[in-house]
Amino acid sequence: MASAGLSIDEQKAVERFRQQVAEPSMTKLVILDFWAEWCGPCKALAPVLEKVAAEYADKGVVLAKVNVDEEQFIAAQFQVRSIPTVYALFQGQPVADLTNARSESQLKSVLDQLLEKLPVQSGGEGEQPQQDIAPLLAMGEDVLNSGDGERAAGIYSQIAEIAPDNAEAHSGLIRALALAGRVEEAESVLAALPAEMAQDPQIERARAALEVARDKPDEGELASLRAAAEADPADMDAQFAFANAAFAAGERDAAAETLLKMVAADLEWNEGAARAKLLQIFELVGLEDPWVAAMRRRLSTILFG
Repeated sequence: MASAGLSIDEQKAVERFRQQVAEPSMTKLVILDFWAEWCGPCKALAPVLEKVAAEYADKGVVLAKVNVDEEQFIAAQFQVRSIPTVYALFQGQPVADLTNARSESQLKSVLDQLLEKLPVQSGGEGEQPQQDIAPLLAMGEDVLNSGDGERAAGIYSQIAEIAPDNAEAHSGLIRALALAGRVEEAESVLAALPAEMAQDPQIERARAALEVARDKPDEGELASLRAAAEADPADMDAQFAFANAAFAAGERDAAAETLLKMVAADLEWNEGAARAKLLQIFELVGLEDPWVAAMRRRLSTILFG
């Protein structure tokens, strides 16, 4: 599967992470140690981690090490600010920060608590559960929100290969391809989805994003719509047409500002079309996004004072 948007080194980093961390963590508890050769505290901690991991191996604990100098891409996705940084991962997502557990007794105490709560497999056999690859999904969403559709498409294509039944991964891939202007590829991915997955809310979100991408105007059309909106602020049709085009072109601030002014001027215009469009934009961007939270507060102020 294509991984456009990622450099060769980034592709290799994602593949190493998949093999050394994500896949083992599906059934095992992975101690993930971020370190570097020049880091004295890292070298002091390493024997402790290795000893405890060896003692707990029959309980399903494994140790994975990430050299932050060699794997800067992966370290950046985990937002590593200092080293040593140590996490416990299970089924693709961090379940504990082990950084402050510097002694054997401290580390064992935390591991014992985790092993009591998590269905970690102690043996080597067993069916691998189909779970979200949370760190990689978060990585893709962050890149997508930054506006880099090409890189996001590369990341999500890797995740979709790892977890072909994961609707969130396919949704991210479709949205990333749409953002990158690769609409036909996005439509192909959508068309190839199994019928059951195609009804997933995550895919509905991707379908809406793809619909917006299909309507993306060229620069000349957007400029014309902008000029018409600026020429007559009272022309609601012109304002709405510009807001739609601006969002499709990636100018979400301009789109939201225009729609908020429309709501303030006439909430009931065209059966509440401006408010409805704002709510659609919020869903597409993501309700947890800080930008959406800020715009929702402004909309509430207009509606309720």
